[in-house]
Amino acid sequence: MDGIIGKKVGMTSIFSTDGKNVACTVIEVEPNIVTQVKSEDTDGYNALQIGAGEAKEKNTTNQLLGHFAKANTSPKRKLVELRNASFEKALGDSISVDEVFSVGDKVSAIGITKGKGFQGVVKRHNFRGVGDATHGQHNRMRAPGSIGAASYPAKVFKGMKMGGRTGGKRVKIANLEVVKLFPEQNLLVIKGAVPGHKGCYLVIEK
Repeated sequence: MDGIIGKKVGMTSIFSTDGKNVACTVIEVEPNIVTQVKSEDTDGYNALQIGAGEAKEKNTTNQLLGHFAKANTSPKRKLVELRNASFEKALGDSISVDEVFSVGDKVSAIGITKGKGFQGVVKRHNFRGVGDATHGQHNRMRAPGSIGAASYPAKVFKGMKMGGRTGGKRVKIANLEVVKLFPEQNLLVIKGAVPGHKGCYLVIEK
């Protein structure tokens, strides 16, 4: 798996060659540093651990400080492991965005979605309320309605769609397309939306 760590800048739109207005996400991809090289001899599998984003030393554990010192780099905020990467890198090497991707590549974006707190069933599960007659409704616009049976089974089954914490989950969006690359500015432009808020870290993989 080939991939890289980036930071979401925000969304914009560009015009395609056939004149269509395409919604895109701009991702800042500073050069990633190889912080560990794993091999079958030492770890049982081949992988590259890469890091991105600067972290403060006072907020980094002594174990991680020693780990980063081996790679001769400063502490990193985000670490990701790439198994069976097609490119070969040594400890401490950097990976730039144009080494991994080119225009037209199909990629996946992995990130943590926006947290929305405790939400009801209308927002969380797209229930439709009184006007569209959610089952068991009477006169409460956004209530969940009937949730259980009678004396049998005399319980609510696990997985019942109800209100609860929404968002804040790891999500992978597949089949996105790289539409533009700006290696000088460390920018990657992807067609469509990706999970997370502005400034969050994403893993972009092929």
